[in-house]
Amino acid sequence: MPYEPLHHKYRPKSFAELVGQEAIATTLTNAISSAKIAPAYLFTGPRGTGKTSSARILAKSLNCLKSDKPTAAPCGVCEICQGITKGYSLDVIEIDAASNTGVDNIRELIEKAQFAPVQCRYKVYVIDECHMLSTQAFNALLKTLEEPPKHVVFVLATTDPQRVLPTIISRCQRFDFRRIHLQAMVNHLGAIAAKEDINITTDALTLVAQISQGGLRDAESLLDQLALLPSEVTPDQVWDLVGSVSEKDLLVLLDAIAQDNSEIVLDATRKILDRGREPLIILQNLAACYRDLLIAKTAPNRQDLVACTQQTWQELVNFAHKLEITTILRGQQHLRTAEVQLKNTTQPRLWLEVTLLGLLPSANIQTQVITQVTTPAANIPQAVSTATISAPPQQPTYHQPTNYNPPPSPAPTYSQPNHSPPQTAPEPVHTSPAPATSTAPIPETGSANQGNLDQIWEQVRANFPMPSRQALLGQMCQLVEFNGNLARVAVRGARWYQTLKSDLPMMQAAFQQTFQRDIQVQLEQAGSSNTTTATKNSPPQDSTRVQQLPPTTPTYYQPPPQTPPVSQPPQTPPPTIEPVVTNTTPVENQIQPPKPTPVSQPPVSSWDHEQVNKAAKSLANFFSGEIIRMTDESFDLSDVGVSPDMEIYETDDDY
Repeated sequence: MPYEPLHHKYRPKSFAELVGQEAIATTLTNAISSAKIAPAYLFTGPRGTGKTSSARILAKSLNCLKSDKPTAAPCGVCEICQGITKGYSLDVIEIDAASNTGVDNIRELIEKAQFAPVQCRYKVYVIDECHMLSTQAFNALLKTLEEPPKHVVFVLATTDPQRVLPTIISRCQRFDFRRIHLQAMVNHLGAIAAKEDINITTDALTLVAQISQGGLRDAESLLDQLALLPSEVTPDQVWDLVGSVSEKDLLVLLDAIAQDNSEIVLDATRKILDRGREPLIILQNLAACYRDLLIAKTAPNRQDLVACTQQTWQELVNFAHKLEITTILRGQQHLRTAEVQLKNTTQPRLWLEVTLLGLLPSANIQTQVITQVTTPAANIPQAVSTATISAPPQQPTYHQPTNYNPPPSPAPTYSQPNHSPPQTAPEPVHTSPAPATSTAPIPETGSANQGNLDQIWEQVRANFPMPSRQALLGQMCQLVEFNGNLARVAVRGARWYQTLKSDLPMMQAAFQQTFQRDIQVQLEQAGSSNTTTATKNSPPQDSTRVQQLPPTTPTYYQPPPQTPPVSQPPQTPPPTIEPVVTNTTPVENQIQPPKPTPVSQPPVSSWDHEQVNKAAKSLANFFSGEIIRMTDESFDLSDVGVSPDMEIYETDDDY
């Protein structure tokens, strides 16, 4: 006699033998007993939960010859019951929808359904995996499914009801088969093991039921494999047969990770790999173990939620008390992220070891430190935070009248004073309430900080969009002052000053990208009084008061001008009265001429004639140009401290 697998041999033959589907069995039994037979049924649920078996039991109940009418308890021995069980009955037709997906197959089925049954009372069509039918096939079946001949019953079975058309579902009585409960499955498997004389421990039997995840057919197939082992079946043998990592090995890995012992982690991983386990399987099993560990931490009384033995569960509960929930979640997130890398790499063992070492507590501490360093609060370059900005800008505190509307004023032209003492001018009178005082030190700019300013300028130039402009800014421009809110950039030569005025918006964008906030940029010609200021979200400030006032927060928005203001000869402005809000100490009430304050000027270059020639040649080579004339008509070098005796023209206009 040929061998019959356990899932065939112990397939339920009546509704009373259905495992874990008591509600469905009761409903169908009462429907048959009361002769309330629906024209179409829809059985949905996971694999191995009894959908096809219930369809066959329904066909037997409708056509069993033991009774002269449908019965809920078919005999299973008559010719009709045997034909349905073995699949040769002419009136019970099982169709695989995966192989018959077209509308032509459904049309043929509809034509045959018009004929009366040959032997049985009802002609039963069982369409398995009906979600594989095409939309046209479903639409062709609609009318027949709603009003079939009186002797025809349709049974549709599927594991994916979302893909079945709603019009089909509405014409059927739907029964949802659930996953079989763990204890019911264990009892059923224990009964089979006793009948088949399979030597298996209770823990191994429970583990088989847990691994099958509610599918009875999977559990019976695994038990059929374990029956071939010569000795008593233990949980370790079950894990070896299914190709998963044993619980003991996973606990060893978890303990080594908790102890921050990288040597034991690598050694345990090597032993598991030597047993034939794939790196991806190890990673997935460890992720499942972290999930079980999280359940043991949050719900220590729910062993039924995990697939492990009682002893392993107790060890997980004890181990979970030593860990924080955030640690478990961080490890699970790390494993989930690494799974994609492990699937696509050509070196899975290497990345598995790297991933497991990344779970160590020491690695997590380093990751946290790196995350804290890269927070937005630390985005300011080190050169700025340690040298040029001695104190962070503070928000000025003052009370402004509610009905105060600052009058719009045209963009004034600011002139930079020479080294000679400035003319006596009346001190601006504060018309607004006295501002709050601030003790923040005023940043100093000079030769001592010139190296730091050069570093800041290098960082800003790196964020400039055009490489050619980066080189030009490095050759002809220099950052002479930066206090956190205002940057003064000096340009050598009138010609380059006029050229670079159009780049003020890009220059300000580069400062903003570097410091992640708005920076006021002031462009000025070295050694002259013409200045151009690019302002964003703040009004322009007098360049003579830049060093006297610490950085303040803008109080109103003024959009940047579309074109730079035209420089004019310095004129003596009439005395005006306007509110000045600062965070410095209030000015004394007496009005007196301001003391001459030396204003920082761009450092005078100490280049000699030979160095200027070298710089000109380097600049010409960079722009693929050549030096065609050396004159002082259009390129004034007097402001950089050298004799004006040459001029450079680039032949490649790439900016």
